[in-house]
Order: sequence, then C-alpha cells, then structure tokens
Amino acid sequence: MNMKKTAEQLLDIDRQYFMHPSTHAHDHETGALQGRIITKASGIRITDHRNETFIDGFAGLYCVNIGYGRTEVAEAMYEQAKRLAYYHTYVGHSTDVIAELSGRIIGWAPEGMKKVYYGMSGSDANETQVKLVWYYNNVLGRKNKKKIISRMGGYHGSSIASGSLTGLDAYHNNFDLPIDRIKHTVRPHWYREAPDGMDEAAFVQYCAKKLEEMILAEGPDTVAAFIGEPVLGTGGIVPPPKGYWQAIQDVLNKYDILLIADEVVCGFGRLGSKMGSQMYGIKPDLITIAKGLTSAYAPLSGVIVGERVWDVISRGSQEQGAMGHGWTYSGHPVCAAAAVANLNILESENLMANAAEVGKYMLDQLHATFDGHPMVGEVRGVGMLAALEFMAKPKERVAFDAALKVGPQVAAACMSRHLIARAMPGYDVLGFAPPLVTTRADMDEIVRITKDAVDEVAGQVM
Repeated sequence: MNMKKTAEQLLDIDRQYFMHPSTHAHDHETGALQGRIITKASGIRITDHRNETFIDGFAGLYCVNIGYGRTEVAEAMYEQAKRLAYYHTYVGHSTDVIAELSGRIIGWAPEGMKKVYYGMSGSDANETQVKLVWYYNNVLGRKNKKKIISRMGGYHGSSIASGSLTGLDAYHNNFDLPIDRIKHTVRPHWYREAPDGMDEAAFVQYCAKKLEEMILAEGPDTVAAFIGEPVLGTGGIVPPPKGYWQAIQDVLNKYDILLIADEVVCGFGRLGSKMGSQMYGIKPDLITIAKGLTSAYAPLSGVIVGERVWDVISRGSQEQGAMGHGWTYSGHPVCAAAAVANLNILESENLMANAAEVGKYMLDQLHATFDGHPMVGEVRGVGMLAALEFMAKPKERVAFDAALKVGPQVAAACMSRHLIARAMPGYDVLGFAPPLVTTRADMDEIVRITKDAVDEVAGQVM
C-alpha cells in the first residue's frame, strides 16, 4: 500500500532525481539551495508545502494570464480528455477543438495572418520559425539567404536554434552557441545602450543604422529574417523607444527580410492589447505564440504564418510534396481545449482592458515610489509588465559590482515578505509580470512590499 509522503520526503526525492531547469545543480542536490514544493494556487497567490502563501508577481513565467484555479479550464480539459484525449494532425487529420482554436487565434492576430502551426513550447515554435525561414528561401531558390538577426538581450528559447536566437550569454556559454547563421544587433534599451548625450529619437536611428550596417556587412542576399519581441522580456522587460519598430521595419523592407514577431510574452492581453504587434504597429510575416495562449494550464505553442510566407509554402508543396516537419503532439486536443477555455475567459472578463488599466496604475505607483530613489536607475513598463533597474549611481548610469548580486538580493527580500518578483538575468533588474486578473489593491500591496525590500537592500549596499 502506498503511504502518503511528507513534504520533506518529497523534497528529498526531488533533490535526488529531478533535474531542474535554470537551477544550480550542485547546490540543489546538496540542499544548499532550499527547495519549495508548490501545493496549490488561486487567483494571484500560490501556496507551498509549509502552507506559506505568496503573491505571484510574475504569473509563473509571465504565463498564468487568467490567474490560478480557474475550474472552467480544468473542466474543459477533462471533458475533452474523456471524449478524445489524442489524435495526431498529420496528413490532414484534425479535431473540432483545434479547428475552432485556429480560427480564434487568427482573430487575435494582426491583419495578414493566414495559418497556425502548433507545438508545445516557445522554444520549439522558434525552432519551427527558423526551419520555415530556410524552407521559404529554398523554395524561392535563394540558397544563400539564410541568416537570421536577433537582438542582444532578446529571449527566444533555449534549444539549439532558439537558444542561438536568444541574445543572453547564459544561454550560449558551454553549449557551443550561437550557431553560425544567427547574428545579434543592438539591444533597444536607451537607458543602458545609448551613447552619452544621445536622446531617444536619435537612439532609434542609431539602432536602425546598426541593423542596416550589419545587413550590408553580412550581405543582403544572405540575410533572411529578423526576430524580435515587441517588448524585450527576459532581457530586462524593456519597452521599445518611440518609433523603434517603424524604423526597424523600414530597414527590413528595404532588403526583403522577413519579420518574426515573438509574442510568447506579449501576446494574449499582457500589454493591454491583443498582441504587442497591434500596440506597436508591427506587421510581421511570422508570429510566435505560447504562454498566455493557455495561461500555462497546458503546454501549447504556435507559429502564426502570414499570407506572404504561406503562399510560398503552398507553392513548395506543389513542387516538392509535403514539408518534412512535424511534432507528435502538434495540435493536441486537450491542450487546445485549455486554450479555447482560456480565450473565453480573456474575452468574457475583458482582461485585456484590465491589463491596460491596472498595468498603468502599477507603473504610476512604481514611478511615484521609486523615481529619485538612490538605488533605482530606471522605472519602466507597459501593460502588466514592469521593471526596476538598480544602479550604484543612477544619473551617471554606473552599475553595481556584479558580485554584489543586487537584483537577486532584492528578489530574495521580496520573497521573504511573500512576494515573488524576478531577478532578471544579465543586469540588476527586478521584473514584474503579474496575472491579468490583478487588482489595484493587489498592486498597492506589491508596490509596498517591493519598497520595503529595496530599502532593505539599499541599506546594505549603498
């Protein structure tokens, strides 16, 4: 007979047998890194094995848009699993739920999008993007037009191709990445990257100029695509400077380069718009989606293919037969049922509008609290995304010694006060991405706790 295991027994099993992502392997195995087993969640709060409850100020990993504990989604998945748990979507097979979902997604997407291809994660979706870009140019007979330009600080996954697209050293070091066909241009963050004395308008032109210089140096006939998040996510939660996306698209159009919008974080209401593309006037050829598509109730990702690319794919099938690309679980019906139920909640509760209204309130409160703080260099955000960037000398843009780990210290101080905020990799940045159901009262509590945490760390490092 199986005996119910205690939390401590489960933690011991976890340390022995579970290899965690993005986790210090030795410290976790030896117990130097204290583990935590999450046992339940509701709304914007999660509870662990010690019965401690935390505000999840990062919605898991930017993904639980509708909040935790939505039985509507669980019931939709249960009913679908009872009726049809799985069938593949190869050779034209489909299910009613994936057909419905595909139409719904096109309704959320910007104009000009045509088809949806499904995977299980943002990483595999961006692997698909790379293959589609290469396939597209092969069909067109452009055998050398295969390079893809990303940005420093961009995050697009951690597989081989998607990890190469990611512009963060931690995802390259010791993995022999990035691969040769992937290049990286300027991170569009005025506060960090602009040369001294350059205003935001000039910085936008600087970014566009650097992109064009890279294209010309590589050879326009070798550059196939550009990929970018509407708002940089893991690279620091950085909204683009005004006019940035128009300037970038002007360069791409000049050299016949496809544009991939990575909407994994920004899509499905997080910015207060359907997707980031609509907010910033982006006209993509391909779109990557995941996270908010199901609010992480089930793993599901997608590639939305625009008309321009689809026409070439269709032509390729006439010339060469079916494309040799597929995943076993593409269009999984239980995951699709979760996505449909999730979209129903986003739409019926108008959570996109709540993200815009409460998100603005969050940013206003962060500005009111931290502008002029001796340790805060920049307060930034849009919709339900926000960040504080910590600096030893904010006006001079002088960073703290990395060995101090100021960002992780602040995140730990928040955690000790039962708030989960994220220490972003690469710089001393504290990120927020709460569920879209978060209220103004919740935001007041988040900002209050953050103020106490920042002041505690400031007293130690300033």
